[in-house]
Amino acid sequence: MKLAQLLSIDQILLDMRATEHWPSIVELVEHLSESGKLPRAIKEEVLTALKAREDQVSTGIGSGVAIPHAFSDTLEEVVAVFGRSKAGIDFEALDNAPVHFIILFIVPRRDYHLHLRTLAAIAKMFTNCEVRRKLGLAETRDEILSILDSKPSRVGAPGA
Repeated sequence: MKLAQLLSIDQILLDMRATEHWPSIVELVEHLSESGKLPRAIKEEVLTALKAREDQVSTGIGSGVAIPHAFSDTLEEVVAVFGRSKAGIDFEALDNAPVHFIILFIVPRRDYHLHLRTLAAIAKMFTNCEVRRKLGLAETRDEILSILDSKPSRVGAPGA
């Protein structure tokens, strides 16, 4: 599965305003709600689920990436949003480095295995430093979607 399959142009924020962990999640959920991708009626349910998840341990996985995620009893399909912060967000990440890329997603509770596959696909894509570099330089939401839709090259890998 490619992350781009979960996103459309209006689910990408090029320059987030938030500079801290929880406000950045609220900003992304608000964006999903305003764009009509997340029903307003379940916005609080989603924020509560995300807060419970973040209270366990930060979803800042390191290398400038965070993947906040939660389950919903109401949603019928996965809802995702991508946010970029050029300045960086204090996300209490595992490596204590600022986060520049946040991929937030909410999965229907009945699709637990989809949650694991989505998380793995996102983590795998963002371990590629070339993908992170290109995302940092992208100037439009179309460029970001194209990068997320591409198969990352294995720069520096044996045989590459």
